[in-house]
Amino acid sequence: MLGTKCKVLVVCCCMLPTWGQCDPGTNLQVHETDIATIHRMIHAGRITARQLVDASLARIDAYDQRGPALNAIICVNPRARQRADALDANFLRSGKLSGPLHGIPMIIKDNYDTSDLPTTAGSLSLAQSTPPDDAFQVKQLRDAGAIILAKSNMAEFAFSPYETLGSALPGHTRNPYATDHVPAGSSGGTAAAIAASLAVVGLGTDTGNSIRGPASHTALVGIRSTMGLTSRDGIVPLFLDHDIGGPMARSVADAAAVLQVIAGYDPADPVTAAARAHPGPDYLQQLDPRGLEGARLGVVRQVSNRPAADPEVLLRFQQALDALRRAGATVIDPVTLPVYDTIAPNAYWCPRFKYDLENYLKSLGPLAPVRTIAAILESGQFHPSIRSRLQFFAQFSGPLENYRNFRQAQAHRQRLQSAVGELMRQQELDALVYPTWSNPPRRIGDLESPHGDNSQILSPQTGFPAITVPMGYVRETLPVGLQLMGLAWTEATLIKLAYAYEQATHHRVAPRTTPPLP
Repeated sequence: MLGTKCKVLVVCCCMLPTWGQCDPGTNLQVHETDIATIHRMIHAGRITARQLVDASLARIDAYDQRGPALNAIICVNPRARQRADALDANFLRSGKLSGPLHGIPMIIKDNYDTSDLPTTAGSLSLAQSTPPDDAFQVKQLRDAGAIILAKSNMAEFAFSPYETLGSALPGHTRNPYATDHVPAGSSGGTAAAIAASLAVVGLGTDTGNSIRGPASHTALVGIRSTMGLTSRDGIVPLFLDHDIGGPMARSVADAAAVLQVIAGYDPADPVTAAARAHPGPDYLQQLDPRGLEGARLGVVRQVSNRPAADPEVLLRFQQALDALRRAGATVIDPVTLPVYDTIAPNAYWCPRFKYDLENYLKSLGPLAPVRTIAAILESGQFHPSIRSRLQFFAQFSGPLENYRNFRQAQAHRQRLQSAVGELMRQQELDALVYPTWSNPPRRIGDLESPHGDNSQILSPQTGFPAITVPMGYVRETLPVGLQLMGLAWTEATLIKLAYAYEQATHHRVAPRTTPPLP
């Protein structure tokens, strides 16, 4: 897949904890390594950006189409080594990192525009579509010194929260914790790749679930931020009212470091104008292991205890609540959201995909391979499983106000925002808590057993932020996640709470299918 065989990196060095001293006998590998450790190693002259890229490419070569065959990568960046060499040369000259993500190999979901790589949205119909410029978030990452290593597989056009399957890359993406299971969707490619240490951190997108679900299924941290904190410019849209791009990482600290870089105002996306009135704090300053002390958390049993919820997941959730209490939080169990039980599953959605996608295709300019959903249907270059959905969206025309349920969706959103805000203010809550999914990852091909997706309503429909953090495992190896949701612009609080829980529990372990290379 890579064209040339990559050199495997095993660097003998110390892993320097932020609180302690070096133990010279410890080995560092790119496997499970975090941003802070990498930057200490670069400053110490013990690793280079080029070595990091080579090591990551070696893992892609060993594990993506061979070994466990995760099938997570659509395209590897042929200029990643060149970028790494330039960063190394700059560091050698100046002795300074080029930015907060200097030399960090990243994997980007393939619905982010990249000016030097195709952006397919998981669809063969866009396989030849190389955008004229980078998505805003991608530009921010490059400016911060990150290396775009590869583009990851996704559910085609981000349609499915349940599996990662499209036509740009044949076959399902596999969960590295159990390769006959799914990593959920639609950002399952990024999830599988970061969980397997094919790169250090990654980007996904989340319209209803697609950062938090795959992160939960692969023992990662995923952040869906407040609508308006990060730009949607250059992201292939699914439902622009709800689309948000954000980090997926193996630790809260790494996720916070990426969010710090990608957050902020973008003139190309009007929704981010609100970010100017809410300047973000330094998210890395929120990494306090005592951050749960004095916190008030509300347990939404209406979300967690659905009829088909898996008993083992509910047991892990109860254990998580116990851990939160031991770490100093006051847990109010339960709190009741009066409107929740009256919500129809699709009450907050309207079928604006055609409007959004065709506007995006126009933005690609004269080289766009297709310009309409009708042209995509005519081409036949898509997975058969999405034909009926494309046909459904193709029937709509005219302005958004003509779309079915558009105005109703706007009214429902305001109603839910008000209800959540009133509940949290009355109970003086810092966050609501519930399992990210109430059921474990399904087997590949299973679309009938209970899915347990708890992410579709509260955060996407309000525009409020949420974070998922590993909560343990069921059936011995299948990851499950704990979700914390707050009011708008409270990412700093959620990061503080999630970090304290992570440090109190240390649930994440690396998948056995993708061990360190020899």
